Amino acid sequence: MADITTDVLIIGTGPAGSAAAALLSTYGVENIVINRYHWLANTPRAHITNQRTMEVLRDLGKEVEDEAYLFATEQDLMGENVFCESLAGEEIGRMKSWGKHPLSRAEHQLASPTHMNDLPQTFMEPLLFKTACARGAKGRMGCEFLSFEQDADGVTSTVLDRLSGHEFTIRSKYLIGADGGNSRVAEQAGLPFEGQMGVGGSMNILFRADLSKYVAHRPSVLYWIMQPGADVGGIGMGLVRMVRPWNEWLIVWGYDINEPAPVVTPEFATGVARQLVGDPELEIELLSANTWTVNNMYATHMQKDRVFIMGDAAHRHPPSNGLGSNTSIQDSFNLAWKIAAVLKGQAGADLLESYSEERAPVAKQIVTRANQSIAEFGPIFEALGMTGGTDVAKIQASMDARSDAGSAAEKQRAAIRDAVAFKKYEFDAHGVEMNQRYRSSAVVTDGQMEPEFELDSELHYQPTTWPGARIPHVWLFDHDTGDMHSTLDLCGGGQFTIFTGIGGEAWCEAAQKVGKKLGMDIACHIVGPRQKYTDHTGDWARASEISDTGCLLIRPDQHVAWRVDEMQTDPEAEITRVLKSIMSRNEL
Repeated sequence: MADITTDVLIIGTGPAGSAAAALLSTYGVENIVINRYHWLANTPRAHITNQRTMEVLRDLGKEVEDEAYLFATEQDLMGENVFCESLAGEEIGRMKSWGKHPLSRAEHQLASPTHMNDLPQTFMEPLLFKTACARGAKGRMGCEFLSFEQDADGVTSTVLDRLSGHEFTIRSKYLIGADGGNSRVAEQAGLPFEGQMGVGGSMNILFRADLSKYVAHRPSVLYWIMQPGADVGGIGMGLVRMVRPWNEWLIVWGYDINEPAPVVTPEFATGVARQLVGDPELEIELLSANTWTVNNMYATHMQKDRVFIMGDAAHRHPPSNGLGSNTSIQDSFNLAWKIAAVLKGQAGADLLESYSEERAPVAKQIVTRANQSIAEFGPIFEALGMTGGTDVAKIQASMDARSDAGSAAEKQRAAIRDAVAFKKYEFDAHGVEMNQRYRSSAVVTDGQMEPEFELDSELHYQPTTWPGARIPHVWLFDHDTGDMHSTLDLCGGGQFTIFTGIGGEAWCEAAQKVGKKLGMDIACHIVGPRQKYTDHTGDWARASEISDTGCLLIRPDQHVAWRVDEMQTDPEAEITRVLKSIMSRNEL
């Protein structure tokens, strides 16, 4: 008999694990989340926080979203990625990043009620963990997951209390492995992976120093140092990353993956900082240093019966594009409502199969994109003449040539501009962040063709209500309060939601009846004149892609589950058919 029992055991308190615990607790699901260490994140690691992740925090509650903004570096200070020879040296170029360009900013504002920001993991992780524990999750630190055995009814996990040395067992109905890139859960479950670990070597040097005189006039999260003689590795020639403006920094420095990882002494760290900052007298307060490997690996299947993986356990990649914690938190948003529905008897267990169907393609996409972004530094190196050798004088001469007169130098300057601008696929890839569309058994398309768009799907968000897509954001006027609400605010929260218009009232009546049969509440909003919610601008009429009598059924994770253009003869039968399919309720 197990020492402890719970509904869900979560291994890992990082962004994925803590988000899963917070969401499950919000949905009323008992869970335990354990961490092998005695602390939460003690280095800033993940930091770029995109709009879709902020929508998950907003769904957890306005207070959670507001606290994230309180501690984050806001979008305008994330700014313009700078490419330079050193912070004190000559600037080579820059690009407006993370929605800073006015055209990109407009797309961000139209896409979501939330704002992109820079929130280091040292702030994000405690926020999510605190939210989880405050809502009922039981957190246990210093507890190391050792192994699991599963059967038809649940999972028994063996855990080591690292403080006492005592081993104990936890019996759960489901197990979530959010235990990082060396996931024991994934390994023991025998889940399939593609790709390769350890394709490059990098180190992080975290330090404090006031660098405001070099950067305050050109705010940015990332300063890329293109410097002859610097070691090529990791994610560039050398990177100085803002952690907190403008006195806490993280240097990313490469090393040869074929050699032993270097020992980062205070003297070594100071030397690297002085070289990249370009200040030979710079004094730093070294906070920490660690080495890590660049990985290019993803799970092709993310679950085995009652065991699931998420976050870095499933998608292992460099920090390019800032996709790590974002994808991890979004994994949790996809899985948590499904587990809750099954445990509450609202859905059959087959609903859980849709987790891999939906999130494994995302894992492949973002691992591929992150590693491709590293390769896309190549044109910058080529334009500067930094490839093909280690002759520092020759490289410096090639870099200096960009300031010459003549056609050759003019071509070089054009090549540099084009190469820097092309990095928008890493630093302003709004479509990669927002265009996830699910194709699975938890979506009913009724044969509707997926829409095609002229704009680049990696760079631009493409709003649609095609089933599987996230519901488009539109502001609607609330006649009762006089407030404006995003369409995303009117759905989610752990329940299904219907949107319809005047003439679509029968959908709401049908949803109420079907919800009673399923043992679940289905919210319903009628949008139109003299209704509670009004679309004064006509934006919702255009974005919804249905007539006034049509229906959109939205899942708890704010993705469209089903769409029908107009009223049907038997709306109750239609909603029953759709939810029976999505929720694996064959008995209906």
